[in-house]
Amino acid sequence: MTGKRSYYLLFLICFLSLNSCKTTQSTAPVKQPPEVEKSNEVSPTEDKPSSEIPSIEKEEIQPVPVAKKEKVNFPQADREFRAAWVATVANINWPSRPGLNSKEQQREAIGLLDFLKNHHFNAVILQVRPQADALYQSDLEPWSYFLTGKQGQAPEPFYDPLHFWIEAAHDRGLELHAWLNPYRAHHTTGKEISEQSVIKTNPELVVKLENGMWWMDPSKEGTKKRTTNVVMDLIKRYDLDGIHFDDYFYPYASYNNGKDFPDDETWNIYLKQSGKLSRADWRREHVNSFVENLYNKIKAEKPRVKFGLSPFGIWRPGYPESIAGMDQYNELYADARLWLNKGWIDYYSPQLYWRINKLPQSFPVLLGWWSAENTRNRHLWPGINVGLSAEDNNPHETISQIMITRGMLPESPGVLHWSIAPLIKNPSLATGILEGPYQKEALVPTTPWLDNEPPKSPVSVSEIVGEKLKITWVPANPENIFRYVLYYRYNDNWNYKILNRKDNILELPAFIRNKNSEKINIKAVAVTAVDRMGNESDFQEVLIKNAAFK
Repeated sequence: MTGKRSYYLLFLICFLSLNSCKTTQSTAPVKQPPEVEKSNEVSPTEDKPSSEIPSIEKEEIQPVPVAKKEKVNFPQADREFRAAWVATVANINWPSRPGLNSKEQQREAIGLLDFLKNHHFNAVILQVRPQADALYQSDLEPWSYFLTGKQGQAPEPFYDPLHFWIEAAHDRGLELHAWLNPYRAHHTTGKEISEQSVIKTNPELVVKLENGMWWMDPSKEGTKKRTTNVVMDLIKRYDLDGIHFDDYFYPYASYNNGKDFPDDETWNIYLKQSGKLSRADWRREHVNSFVENLYNKIKAEKPRVKFGLSPFGIWRPGYPESIAGMDQYNELYADARLWLNKGWIDYYSPQLYWRINKLPQSFPVLLGWWSAENTRNRHLWPGINVGLSAEDNNPHETISQIMITRGMLPESPGVLHWSIAPLIKNPSLATGILEGPYQKEALVPTTPWLDNEPPKSPVSVSEIVGEKLKITWVPANPENIFRYVLYYRYNDNWNYKILNRKDNILELPAFIRNKNSEKINIKAVAVTAVDRMGNESDFQEVLIKNAAFK
């Protein structure tokens, strides 16, 4: 442990030295999708008070290789989780306003997904339940106000937005994770409370907070059962890659003007039953048991669906010693360290929304602490605040945080970007990331504790057509294939292209020219299949005879 901490300290010192002498970088804008209006751009901490919010030429770029396995004699594509949050509450990211017709909603969705694909992301975190409602067809909860402008009203003309998002994301090689708020019953921007709201159908489950929000009591069995049923319904009916919660468990104290959460009813029942826990421990125990039970149910029903959590970035002040800030353990009653220690998740994304050199909440210091707590070796993919680079009009902070994550978590690097809006609104930021750390496409890291069985290799055929090499392939088990990787080399150096699930043909130049204008013929190719868990089929090299190009 001492060696590990020394490494983190050395790493931090080096990065702070680089950060102190940064220069402004100018980058050319790239073509953007149709602009989507955003309102109230905030982080997944949404409406927390400000005191609590963490506030060359392309050919010449040589990004740090990502997650390469050692001791192999064949090429491998880079591995890195690259996701962006798409928030629907208050219409932060999508749709741009309530009540758009279905065609407009779909056009905006496609614009966001195309942006992610074109900028070499491989996952999207879509908020589908912002206030005990649904941005999908559900028999358990009403259609969302943020979708149609009236809670309980379906899109017109009818379509299922979640199904649309999943299929469109998968066609672009993007995983889709459904993001839910487990306890929020009504948001302040949710307009009128309909007769279909949980506030009306199950008033015994909810309490009103002084800022106007309604919250389901986490200590009530009805609350746990309702949210668990919603999650299980989602994974049974939809082809999801993940279920995702953020930091909203018990509400932030500011939501109730600093007053204690109004759960006297359930607390007094517990005391009458001779309960021995303190009130804080009792609250934490209800959240703990909910998280553990939900993880087990997901794995029993559909093991390949990843369960991810994105808690507040600080477990407790003083962990590690230099860290100061809100105590989520005693305010949100979220024992986020316990969940990671127990392995009740498949990936963990603490919201490390602070700058590298913000000493009381330093990004690398906190990442190092969470990494040391990752005793079950789950994926640790921190949430980063790309809005910091938008504020600076310089991608340096975001790029540095991505590179720090690669250096500290080389076995399974990745980040979640809060949120997609600053990326779209700031071309220099998006271009800087694309031409820097995301220059090469990457596969999602594998999750071997869920599945480590590779798919069968596709059967490929190559033929010369003019000055092109045409490669076609047939999958051995197409129903399980998520992506393909086409590897190719012109001399001794391999390169690759990552293709999508419906691709089965690609053409490459039969030769390239070196600096002396001499032809270098393509030497070999190989096509591999990648399944839903990121497992890749065997590499089978196919040599191309140079004589074919003469």
